[in-house]
Amino acid sequence: MPAPLIRTAHLRLRPYRQADMDPLWSFFQSDRAKWVSAPRNQSHFWYGFASEVGSWDLMGWGGWSVETADGQLAGQVAVTQPPHFAELELGWIMLDGFEGKGIAFEAATAARTWAFRDYGAETLVSYISRDNARSIALATRLGATRDDTAKRHDEDDVVYRHPRPEALT
Repeated sequence: MPAPLIRTAHLRLRPYRQADMDPLWSFFQSDRAKWVSAPRNQSHFWYGFASEVGSWDLMGWGGWSVETADGQLAGQVAVTQPPHFAELELGWIMLDGFEGKGIAFEAATAARTWAFRDYGAETLVSYISRDNARSIALATRLGATRDDTAKRHDEDDVVYRHPRPEALT
C-alpha cells in the first residue's frame, strides 16, 4: 500500500517519488541535517528512503513528501518506528527556504492526526536532539510535552510526547 495522500489547507502529504531523492540527499549533505541521523553515503540514503516507502506495505506507516500548493517539495514528515525506537515517532525535516512559514506545523499536525485517527496509534513521540531549538519549539507548538521518563535510543535526544488530537480541542 503506498502512503495515503493527505491534503491540508496549504499542503499535500504525498507518497515519495524518485524525483524527491536529489533534493532530500542535498538536505542531508547540508548543515541543516546536523540534528538528524544523516546517511553516511548515497547507498545508505537509498536504503533509508526505500525503507520509508516499503514500510507502508510492511508496517502500515512510513514517510511522506511535503509539497506546497504550487507543487514545490518543501520537506518530509514521517510516522515511523525503526527497530531501535521504543515508540512510534513523528518526525519532520524542512528543506532550505521552507522553514518559518508554518509548513512543518501544518504537515506534522496532519501526520499526527493520521497516526492517531487512521492508523490507531496509542502513543506518538518525537525524538529530538536536545540542542535543536527549532524542532523543540515546533513540538511544543504542536502541544507535545517533554517526557524525561520515556526510553530513547540516543542519549543526546529528548522525547516529546504528542497528545491525541481530541485532547487539543
